[in-house]
Amino acid sequence: MSDTIKFPSLALVPSADEPQSAKEFKSDQEVRWCPGCGDYAILAAVQGFMPELGLKRENIVWVSGIGCSSRFPYYMNTYGLHTIHGRAPAIATGLSTTRKDLSVWVVTGDGDALSIGGNHLIHAMRRNVNLKILLFNNRIYGLTKGQYSPTSEQGKITKSTPMGSLDYPFNPVSLALGAEATFVARTMDSDRAHLTSVLRAAAEHDGTALVEIYQNCPIFNDGVFDGLKDGEEKEQHIIRLEHGEPIVFGAERENGVIRAADGSIQTAKVADVGLDSVLVHDAHANDPGLAFALSRLSNSENLDQTPMGIFRSVERPTYDTLLRDQVAQAQSSGAPDLAALIAGNDTWTIS
Repeated sequence: MSDTIKFPSLALVPSADEPQSAKEFKSDQEVRWCPGCGDYAILAAVQGFMPELGLKRENIVWVSGIGCSSRFPYYMNTYGLHTIHGRAPAIATGLSTTRKDLSVWVVTGDGDALSIGGNHLIHAMRRNVNLKILLFNNRIYGLTKGQYSPTSEQGKITKSTPMGSLDYPFNPVSLALGAEATFVARTMDSDRAHLTSVLRAAAEHDGTALVEIYQNCPIFNDGVFDGLKDGEEKEQHIIRLEHGEPIVFGAERENGVIRAADGSIQTAKVADVGLDSVLVHDAHANDPGLAFALSRLSNSENLDQTPMGIFRSVERPTYDTLLRDQVAQAQSSGAPDLAALIAGNDTWTIS
């Protein structure tokens, strides 16, 4: 690329001296996922997108927890941390708040993020830490060989639920919106153009950006998203969200999302209700109510109406910036130096 993109959220991060290529973001490690895994497509899209940031590779950090997706840092020729189960958002928060010179990315899975890591995830989003979180959702535990996950549908037959799962599944987008995340989006492993566009928007965002990525596990949950990938069938199921545009879908854009008499949102034939009745998507609305309602159109049992794209993108001060400002204010008012306190008289060295 001859030019690089300077994103507002990365203004403090040192830029690369020369244009970079996708090859420079590929590490020397052998990529070890099962043949046909959707992670390969996501990795290729990310490596292809990273040069657009225009940042030095040593100022980019990938943080992961445990799971198939969490091998990601090994394959990125940047700095990276393969941390412990579910704790990637907590460790990434520490990096983001203490190192303003870093662009911090988290990669996690539906099990890692929403089971043991659920508490860390929701608080990172609530605080609006300047993180980009990619949540790979294949609705199964892949690394541990096919147990049900927090996003598996009720009745799912797995090695850990031989009579069918009793759990009601999480909807990651609904969860993120409920936690007041300032940027929430959904995309898919096999749609590289859409995936890249969402990654670009997430990188531009100042604050926590949660991107759910539907990802196929060919070994333990193969074909779970096939209805959203078939060339003809997918247009009847995918509702593409574009800010400022009517929410319509279908091969001929014949279907639309409307507000029903009871206040809920539903889909209807545009010819029956008129285009004026179709809702216009507002990703920048401060109230996340409509975005949340859109997220409820799809669930684990039914992918017939699945919104894809950016549900919400709003501005709010980031936690890490507020924290640094607060520390600076305290120091300017004569507060004791933290390093001096830590190494003060009440400490000693044991040899």
